[in-house]
Amino acid sequence: MSGLYDRLKKKEAKLAVIGLGYVGLPIALAFARKLKVVGFDINRKRVDMMRRGEDPSEELAPEAFHGADILFTADINDLKDVEFFIVAVPTPIDQQNIPDLAPLLGATRTVAQVLKKGDHVVYESTVYPGCTEEDCVPLLEQISGLKFVRDFKVGYSPERINPGDKNHTLENITKVTSGCDAESAETVARVYELVVKAGVHRAPSIKVAEAAKIIENTQRDVNIALTNELSIIFNRMGINTYDVLEAAGTKWNFLKFKPGLVGGHCIGVDPYYLVYKAKQLGYHAQIIDSGRFVNDSMGGYVAKQTVKKIIAEGVNPADARVLVMGATFKEDVTDIRNSKVADVVKELKSFSVHVDVTDPHADSGQVKHEYGYELVQAADGPYDAVIVAVNHAAYADHDESWFKQHLKPKGILVDLKGTYRNQVNGLSYWSL
Repeated sequence: MSGLYDRLKKKEAKLAVIGLGYVGLPIALAFARKLKVVGFDINRKRVDMMRRGEDPSEELAPEAFHGADILFTADINDLKDVEFFIVAVPTPIDQQNIPDLAPLLGATRTVAQVLKKGDHVVYESTVYPGCTEEDCVPLLEQISGLKFVRDFKVGYSPERINPGDKNHTLENITKVTSGCDAESAETVARVYELVVKAGVHRAPSIKVAEAAKIIENTQRDVNIALTNELSIIFNRMGINTYDVLEAAGTKWNFLKFKPGLVGGHCIGVDPYYLVYKAKQLGYHAQIIDSGRFVNDSMGGYVAKQTVKKIIAEGVNPADARVLVMGATFKEDVTDIRNSKVADVVKELKSFSVHVDVTDPHADSGQVKHEYGYELVQAADGPYDAVIVAVNHAAYADHDESWFKQHLKPKGILVDLKGTYRNQVNGLSYWSL
């Protein structure tokens, strides 16, 4: 095995993390308690925040920065003496649901400009199987002038960080690792073992590691789509989906998935990468594609059901006011990227409904930039309907009297996650 691992441990060699978002920053800080680390991000404003001990994603407390041997930088020159690179940039999709590799290839170009003989590059970004070796490696070779495997090594170790989850963190989730040959695979595994207490799973190839990651989220997406479809059917039958799931869940092997809006940059995005690659190989991924269609249409479905109920109360939608509680893609995070709440708002507005949106975590300026509407500071009822779209902890203490205060006498509580089920009796209530 190469001496890179030993030199990293002795701080004779440096490790760099490229991309310091909600994935990259925790990794960089974890390694910085053991090794000499360079944290690189192209966003200078974010870099300045991290130098002050502030997490731009608001996931980490200031104490997480204490005692970390790390240089935060946006200057490529600070990467010249780095020998082990970890790329942790987003892999989004475009308007046509096609993989957008621009951030990944941009980070690859940055690394390629400073790549030297003996260096290791490990990718953490979620991609379709084959992307690392077919899209990234040729770029590394072309720009650096070096030869893959002979001159530099590449590995893949998919991120498994769950935003807002304080229990399943980097150190206690088993890490899947891989390398381009036996030597690099072992080096990559041992480097990650320094910070991952749960240990690592050594995948036999880079493609296997890429595939393992992408099916984690695809499996969840398809199962949630099934539950969403069931909720549409049960709604037509006049029975509550959560009552059905509670009953079915008493069987030991029943999978406990719940209906809801599926957004964010993981479950709502990753399956499209697999669909894209399958199509290139001449196969149409029917189940995965169908699941994506169901989940992507849920925001519009929720809005239409709400409008139907408003009309049933004799109110013209153009005269209706609706409060949407929650704007982020999931509970208790600040991230609004690919939030399907925006689909609910857009559909409601297409019926000329007046919509107020509140969120204790989201930034109104970012929401305005991304989706074209601003957040209101506080609920200003009475409303014809209140939609609890994201079950933030801040909403947990809202009881029936709170909703009654903010609803008109015939107002409707729309509770997507069934949080208030069996807690409200004197209100018109609907959930998925």
